[in-house]
Amino acid sequence: MFETIKNLTLEQLVIITSTPLYTILIVGEILLSNFQHRHYYTFKDTITNLYLMILNGGLDLISRGVTWGILAWVYQFHFVEIQNPILYWLLLFVAEDFVYYLLHVVDHYTRFFWASHVTHHSSEQFNLTVGFRSSVFQPLYRFIYFIPLSLLGFKVADMAVMYSITQIYGILVHTSYIPKLRKMPYKLLEYVFVTPSQHRVHHASNIEYLDKNMGMCLSIWDRMFGTFQEEIDDLPIRYGLTYPLENRGPANIVFHAWIDLWNDLKKPSSFITKIKLLLMPPGWSPDGSTKTSKELREELVKQKA
Repeated sequence: MFETIKNLTLEQLVIITSTPLYTILIVGEILLSNFQHRHYYTFKDTITNLYLMILNGGLDLISRGVTWGILAWVYQFHFVEIQNPILYWLLLFVAEDFVYYLLHVVDHYTRFFWASHVTHHSSEQFNLTVGFRSSVFQPLYRFIYFIPLSLLGFKVADMAVMYSITQIYGILVHTSYIPKLRKMPYKLLEYVFVTPSQHRVHHASNIEYLDKNMGMCLSIWDRMFGTFQEEIDDLPIRYGLTYPLENRGPANIVFHAWIDLWNDLKKPSSFITKIKLLLMPPGWSPDGSTKTSKELREELVKQKA
């Protein structure tokens, strides 16, 4: 047994030790929400969450030979050497969290990448299993954002370990059972760390909440770059997408945004327009018939004025 543990990688140990934690918390949340008649879970939605997690994890494993190989090759050219192990892991945490923030912003503000990320937001529930509702195709391009970390002297295996650790936190904030932190000193945590309240905002389809709170662990990036939004007391959150997704079958849940994008690209238009359809934020249209989240907020402000 001890020899088996010894042969496990740090990443595998993180996954193995976190699995019982997830199981206990998810079962507890299901039982409690049903007992309180809140019904945060539905069977079909939970199965969909697990299905998307398996697709994402499978694609991640299949593509690692290439993506990790690229990062390991880039590491040969690193120009920073961090000798202190405590400083090394602390800086890796901060740097990787920032990199994830950038990745998340691009996923939300570029329609091509939103077509991949949209699966994570397609649930109309909000519970711990939604944290496993992965962006299926993200493993194919996520490594690109980690290339600068390789150049800064962070090893690919260590980046994988840190990503697994931060993912634990990212999953645990998918809960409605921890309220908005209002009293000191707990409120101070909201100025540094992403809280369940902040992440509930991120999953909301209300216009006021769209494309906000992109951080995984740290909320400082959202505050620094203008993507932060507090949960508003008198604005109940609606989860899911801004449009009804009637077909929630296993294929459509993954490909519906790609199909919509392809249909728009097939319409007669200039080359520049087609590039914009790929790279502009979701909702952008050449004739203004559909709106981006920014345009929707501007319209809402005018209506309230």
